[in-house]
Amino acid sequence: MKFTARSKNFCCTENSLPVTIPAKIYFLACITSILTITGCLLLFFDIGHCAVTGRISPPSSRAGVILEKRIEDARMAALSFSRPPEIHCASVISQYYENHEQHFLWIKEGRPTSQAENLISLLESSRQEGLTPEDYHLDRIRSLVNALNQSGRKQEAPDPEKQVDLELLLTDAYVLFGSHLEFGRTNPAVVDPTWLFINTETDSLSRLESAALQGTAISYLQHLQPANAGYHRLIEALRRYIKIQKNGGWPIVPAGAPLKINDVDSRIKLIRQRLSITGDMHLPEHVVNPAVFDEDVMEGVQHFQKRHGIDPDGVVGPGTLSAMNTPVQYRIQQIELNLERWRWIPRDLGKRYVLVNIADYSLVVFDDQSTVLRMRVVVGKSYRRTPVFRDAIKYIVLNPYWNVPYKIAVEDKLPLIQKNPMYLIQHHIKVFETAGGENAPDIDPMTIDWSRLSTSNFPYRFRQDPGPLNALGRIKFLLSNKFSIYLHDTPQRSLFKRTSRNFSSGCIRIEKPMELAEYLLKDDPLWSAKRISEVIASGTPTVVRLKEPMPVYLLYWTAWVDKTGMVCFAKDIYDRDPPLDKALNASLNTVVHMVPFIKPLELRAVNSH
Repeated sequence: MKFTARSKNFCCTENSLPVTIPAKIYFLACITSILTITGCLLLFFDIGHCAVTGRISPPSSRAGVILEKRIEDARMAALSFSRPPEIHCASVISQYYENHEQHFLWIKEGRPTSQAENLISLLESSRQEGLTPEDYHLDRIRSLVNALNQSGRKQEAPDPEKQVDLELLLTDAYVLFGSHLEFGRTNPAVVDPTWLFINTETDSLSRLESAALQGTAISYLQHLQPANAGYHRLIEALRRYIKIQKNGGWPIVPAGAPLKINDVDSRIKLIRQRLSITGDMHLPEHVVNPAVFDEDVMEGVQHFQKRHGIDPDGVVGPGTLSAMNTPVQYRIQQIELNLERWRWIPRDLGKRYVLVNIADYSLVVFDDQSTVLRMRVVVGKSYRRTPVFRDAIKYIVLNPYWNVPYKIAVEDKLPLIQKNPMYLIQHHIKVFETAGGENAPDIDPMTIDWSRLSTSNFPYRFRQDPGPLNALGRIKFLLSNKFSIYLHDTPQRSLFKRTSRNFSSGCIRIEKPMELAEYLLKDDPLWSAKRISEVIASGTPTVVRLKEPMPVYLLYWTAWVDKTGMVCFAKDIYDRDPPLDKALNASLNTVVHMVPFIKPLELRAVNSH
């Protein structure tokens, strides 16, 4: 029997890592994996505190019996996996109610409490977080709330079955929504295998106890959001683009010849409308001829191009036209995908750090939430993709050697050598026997018959000497990771002038290596800018240890909002968006097979989405 288990989450979903294990062992593993979260929930709704404040209520006798029976049936069925699940976080819920004598969290005297109403409002607004309101049983919850409120208005006794259904659905929604806010709806390890770090931080028990004492269930949920300003700016962008969609989106500009300054074309009026909707230009009250491509239009086009990673030449060519005609729904989906990526990463990135956005070909250095350096970068080719991970710069190497990776040696360099036997000498690359070790003498490349070598027969390694031709340039920023990925200078400076810059074999080539080195060493009196330059000029390989490691985050964002409020989109150069979009739009099915908590006749309504 095959099941899936979501790690670092409150529940299990279909987007989790596949595990094939016996059913009973799987169930025990699930209980163990959620032990911490179960404990958090118990602390959060601590009976002793809640009894004082009235935040938790004993159910009516009949409702309590029903709830107890549901829990017992669920617990027994979990051992046999005899029936499909209807509650996503069933193990957490059953553990909670068993330990707290089936006391209700959301219902008092047969009616939903104000805290329940607040939770429902929060769930209804989950779309603004890029999440799916239907995941949280909203249709069924609304129906049950209306039924219980209506019975109250008629002064009828509340239906105990409906009370139990509403109580369980609200608790499930609460735990599930909290999980999605803190860790994401999807599992990055499954959706994007190249995303190699996730948010593993959890709130401390003391903070949960504090929330329980203060009765701040709803504010606690809101606290689980990423606190980074970049996330919240993207939330605002999502609201803005949803509003644009509700207002009808933007017009489609017909294809045709490229449009530039002083051109006259009927399509230019549509371009004005299109750019004004997204704030790239303002429509003046009076325009002599709206079909003229004037300065205002050109500036609007350039602003649009900058936001979309297009060379800002002010000309509406095929690439710019395609970006303009991209539907608003697609842009909304892009924003939602990147909100999910925000939820995957640690909440605290540190006071100082380097952030590389692979999709944007950019590097930014942050210090106390301020941008101190910004530069362009070159990233990996589509077939040698730069992975997503976090690391730290501990050393800077001035005048580095380049030990050519085996893959590059046999796939890239060998064909060049076979065409030009002088290639190695011309590029100051030395040859060593692989079996000779680090101290082996170099070999004259002219004594080797390169034509007889291949990817399966290559007993050599290459090392390029420091100098102006060295592929790493004059400065290397050393990271420690299994991919041998690091940041470095490059002699190919012209590549930074290009709009698309995925040309490397995975490492990050940076535009301003000297500025980055000076910043990282600014607190070291032994390494002034002058001394760095002098050592580089000497040509001597020199390793400099940083006093404090500098955190580095290699991320992949195809939508973000800068500090000026400009909503930016990048081309999905590695095709990482479609798998994530598919996962986010997949139905959310539990895999902890427990007897349904909800009455069988009502299950179709719950699972119809």
